[in-house]
Amino acid sequence: MGKGYYISKHLATAAMVLAAIALVTIIALSVVYNREKSKNAAKFTNATTSPVPPTPKTSNEPWDKYRLPDTLSPEYYNVTLWPRLVKNVNGMYIFTGISGVMFTCVKKTDLILIHSNKLNLTLFKGHHAKLTGQSGVTAPAIKTTWFQTEKQYLVIQLEGKLKPGKSYWLYTEFTGELADDLEGFYRSEYMEDGEKKIIAITQMQATYARKAFPCFDEPGMKAVFHITLIHDLETTALSNSQEIRFSGPFEIVGFNFTVYENYLFGLSKVRIWARKKAIEDGQGDYALKITQPILEFFEKYYNTSYPLSKSDQIALPDFNSGAMENWGLVTYRETALLYDPRTSANGNKQRIATVVSHELAHMWFGNLVTLKWWNDLWLNEGFASYVEYLGADYAEPNWNMKDQTILYDLQRAFAVDSLTSSHPLSRKKEEVNTPSEISEMFSTISYSKGAAVLKMLSEFLTEPVFAKGLGNYLKQFAFGSSVHSDLWDHLQKAVDQTPGVKLPYSVHEIMNRWILQMGFPVITIDTRTGNVSQKHFLLEPDYVVKHHHCNITFPDPLKTLLISLTKHQVQDQLWLLQKSALHKPMKVSKDEWVLANLHVSGYFRVNYDLGNWERLLSQLESDHQVIPVVNRAQILDDAFNLARASIINITLALRTTKYLLHEREYIPWEAALRNLNYFFQLFDRSEVYGAMQAYLKKQVKPLFEYFGIISSNWTTVASGHTDQFTQIIALSLACSTGVEGCRELTRSWFKKWMQNPHNNTIHPNLRSTVYCDAIAAGGTEEWNFGWQMFQKATVAAEAVKLRSALACTKVPWLLNRYLEYTMNPEKIRKQDATSTIGYIASNIIGQPLAWDFVRANWDYFFKLYGTGSFTFSRLISDVTYRFCTPFELSQLKRFQKDNAETGFGSGTQALQQAIEKTTAKIKWLAENKEPVLQWFLSESP
Repeated sequence: MGKGYYISKHLATAAMVLAAIALVTIIALSVVYNREKSKNAAKFTNATTSPVPPTPKTSNEPWDKYRLPDTLSPEYYNVTLWPRLVKNVNGMYIFTGISGVMFTCVKKTDLILIHSNKLNLTLFKGHHAKLTGQSGVTAPAIKTTWFQTEKQYLVIQLEGKLKPGKSYWLYTEFTGELADDLEGFYRSEYMEDGEKKIIAITQMQATYARKAFPCFDEPGMKAVFHITLIHDLETTALSNSQEIRFSGPFEIVGFNFTVYENYLFGLSKVRIWARKKAIEDGQGDYALKITQPILEFFEKYYNTSYPLSKSDQIALPDFNSGAMENWGLVTYRETALLYDPRTSANGNKQRIATVVSHELAHMWFGNLVTLKWWNDLWLNEGFASYVEYLGADYAEPNWNMKDQTILYDLQRAFAVDSLTSSHPLSRKKEEVNTPSEISEMFSTISYSKGAAVLKMLSEFLTEPVFAKGLGNYLKQFAFGSSVHSDLWDHLQKAVDQTPGVKLPYSVHEIMNRWILQMGFPVITIDTRTGNVSQKHFLLEPDYVVKHHHCNITFPDPLKTLLISLTKHQVQDQLWLLQKSALHKPMKVSKDEWVLANLHVSGYFRVNYDLGNWERLLSQLESDHQVIPVVNRAQILDDAFNLARASIINITLALRTTKYLLHEREYIPWEAALRNLNYFFQLFDRSEVYGAMQAYLKKQVKPLFEYFGIISSNWTTVASGHTDQFTQIIALSLACSTGVEGCRELTRSWFKKWMQNPHNNTIHPNLRSTVYCDAIAAGGTEEWNFGWQMFQKATVAAEAVKLRSALACTKVPWLLNRYLEYTMNPEKIRKQDATSTIGYIASNIIGQPLAWDFVRANWDYFFKLYGTGSFTFSRLISDVTYRFCTPFELSQLKRFQKDNAETGFGSGTQALQQAIEKTTAKIKWLAENKEPVLQWFLSESP
């Protein structure tokens, strides 16, 4: 076990580059240099480029395709990089480098294509590279070199052919800009003790390694790397592997990484790196505490040793993703790694546990074995999203983490996968080519549906069989690449070797139905006859389904619980392999009910005949604890979504919330709130809103009073992990619905803080609710105070709470000014701009302002985030989330038309989904608004 580290003045990190998934991370933290040192780099700064030959618009040439040809295979890179952390004479931050790559010719060719983007390459006798043969082989002369800028290639045409089976060495020298664009090798700045510090860091996933040095930038092209970083003597270098240091006028640090078939080292170092003050304040202690146990858990789970000699994790002030699984040196946003018990909430702590577990899971699944192409991204991200809960559960066994997958994976996936604009987990290779198409794969489907489907697979195989197959898979493909069928092969072998595990079909046949077609089924059980049937579940079935193969039957492993009024329990399992089947145990008397998908292990929704629904509702109201906690959440979520799809009556769904008067568990309450929040978005501009508020006030009041009692009138927080989340729900919903005494509490707490800014006594768990409620009720004074506290915040989690709360104001000019701040990195960091706009859009007053703002500045946001940022699609979803009128739909379609030339990049699918969702809402409101209003009126006090 290690300890937290910081460097007193500067911290620089260089990371070994893994071409398999562009796992390059080179990080340098430094105070701005006192003087320019570029005079020592004359060799590098004379780089020039030649004119780029025009390329025909329609061409079948290899350089006009996004995929590399299969003619070359990289074996070894030797890369030297030198980041400059002061501006050069042109006022730019730059880095320089040299790169050599040894590759083997697979097929005879006179063409070399290698990725290079925004790099200024040095000319050698008029060419951008040098080519030599290896082991006595003579390389053909270079005929010409040029750049294909759209496809981001350096094109090297040769006088003769490369010979199959022979190896060659390609050498380049280059200069690049350390821009502040959050992509590739980029620059970030922050203030510490009144001094500006510079960070040079990389984020290479998915297509940005080519922005750091010329490389074969595809995930299947794994290679061995040797990285050398030249840096100032007062800086320190970190890497994915152990460093080798050489001192001189500058320090030169080499990072050797050699891949052998049995390359398994014992773990010797676990370290957390961050800003000096963060480490001094102990903010890295929690992540440090859980890292070793999680690594040990995964070693046992995978039955494969941790393949590196150390594990470094570093928190960064500017990072566009939540985290990045660079092998041996994982990079994080500060909110995903740093925890301060004085200011961080319980939810912040849980997020750190799950994100750290997710990234460490990738050390095996994603790094040791890598996907061959991005169309199978779910194989990496879905798997890590599933096992992150297993690792977190091992580190925090009292948190009941495994049950929370229903909220954070299953139900999240359902929301997207019930749209016709969804897509299969594994897409065709030809559908995923451009950088934007690749970025779109980093979606809820790849992460959450992937996790939910793998959880279902592990359930019907049993976890030991599942883990055994995984271990064998990892051993066979270690340091290589694979496709999803390779995993099915090894899971099938594990099944065949395990007596007692019986499947109706092979693992291939079962799982390909789930990953090669979009969507999921709704299972309908008629307890009067015992008939069980399935059909593809869509929120708007009238929409044309683009993927014709989605009508294939899903093989459903259906676990059920049958309970009579005498509490007699019978568990049953059924494989539903056809559109419908008769299953006698499903036929029950009027004194019994059936609950399907026990413990919510299957990826499908469940519907029943009306009589069984009535008996389940009766059970919830009489003794809800007879039904497992996760199934109570399932009943709520299934009912509301079945009603949205017009499969059951909306009043039946609303009745599932009546029992909440007695509910004290977090997961059912959270599931209910998510569905009711959807109603808030639909009705908060109509007469339904008042009646809905009155009903919810009645439902949440007992929960608010309950926590008032156990917390000594809100002076403490609940002791249980998930109870603390329920307490937050109680306070938030009670205040928003006007429960007596709630707003007086929150506003008095905030006022007390304003009177003594240096002593914030509001509990971290409750701060988000308190800040938002107080700023919403206040005016300029409260907003300005919140802004000042945001600017002074030294803990990232606290800054996020304040940044979100500032969007709660009801003052339009403050919201407009806040929107403008998102275009000023001095006020709102670029990594936070899109989420800040989303916060403002969640405010009923801010939503139209945010929508107008995004439309007016579309070119700016698209240029900055549109082609590669994983958060860009969320921006479109956030600003259109409330849309539910024909006028708003027409605006959305007009927006699509007006910006067709600029495009929507990685937000293309999000825009299609927004149009589909808005269309469905308009239809649903026309049919259901009046009955919803009447039901709330009848149930209100």
